[in-house]
Amino acid sequence: MDDYRTLGRSGLRVSPLCLGTMTFGNDWGWGSDAEEARSVFDAYLERGGNFIDTANLYTGGISETLIGEFARGRRDALVIATKFSLCMNPGNPNAGGNHRKNLRQSVEASLRRLGSDYIDLLYLHAWDATTPVEEVMRGFDDLVRAGKVLYAGVSDLPAWQAARMQTLAELRGWSPLIALQTEYSLAQRDSERELLPMAAELGLGVTAWSPLASGVLSGKYTRADLDASKAEGRRAVAISNGALTERALDIADTVKAVAAELERPAAQVALAWLLRRPGAVAPVIGARTLAQLQENLGAFDIEFTETQQRRLDDASAVQLGFPHDFLALPGIRQVMFGGARVERCW
Repeated sequence: MDDYRTLGRSGLRVSPLCLGTMTFGNDWGWGSDAEEARSVFDAYLERGGNFIDTANLYTGGISETLIGEFARGRRDALVIATKFSLCMNPGNPNAGGNHRKNLRQSVEASLRRLGSDYIDLLYLHAWDATTPVEEVMRGFDDLVRAGKVLYAGVSDLPAWQAARMQTLAELRGWSPLIALQTEYSLAQRDSERELLPMAAELGLGVTAWSPLASGVLSGKYTRADLDASKAEGRRAVAISNGALTERALDIADTVKAVAAELERPAAQVALAWLLRRPGAVAPVIGARTLAQLQENLGAFDIEFTETQQRRLDDASAVQLGFPHDFLALPGIRQVMFGGARVERCW
């Protein structure tokens, strides 16, 4: 990972693979203890990685605390992204959401856990459908001006709300958004309808959570695992979040077939596909063990033939729907351009 990318319409340099740390800490019953988490963190940095992803709620705050410990003495070499929005104190209506009060208290608590005086990238974690976008963007801008946050981003929200936020920031001279984090994988390409085109137009770099679809694309599940009545642990999570489905398993079969041709693990094939998507998508890899991290990093070495690329694309394709499919119809393009070929150059 010696080649870095700027994140969105900013000068911030980040690794093409982001290290997800939701598994740092075993407080949720399926993560890594501190020793294993440190080995994953150190190995990622040794390979040239610098982009770390966490959130205030991950393992009840333990993830941020461990990152703060691991980053000690090398903080300025890292790009640490965290998130606010999710409730850390159930029963308190102001302990969650996108509003200014929760934004400020979440940032202060994250800074304490991280042992840092600034956050490189702060994401709004999920849209709460109650807070005005003006409040969110002014809150972000205040934190940037105070030096507590360097850049702002958004995650898990409608594309039209993100567009409103970015437009408002541009009009009022506030700090803009530079990143969008969204679920994106071979098994989940819905973001291609609105979110990814929006990000490209408005200068947001894209980071992809669940790039292996909760492990489905790694080949760890079969159709026998679809029985929800017997599911527990990570399999129960994969079923409940909609990752483990018949369609996802069909896609995983294609991934495994391509992987067998390349003599590589299926997880590497799924990550390599994402790394080659338009717009420089950065997968967020959530390695629970050092072995998983090392396997995932092998995705950089994979090259697909045109036929393999097409098989993966076709097996996972989603319909873009109206108005995209309508505007792409030959007849519509004919009456739009009168038979001329017009190429956009900006």
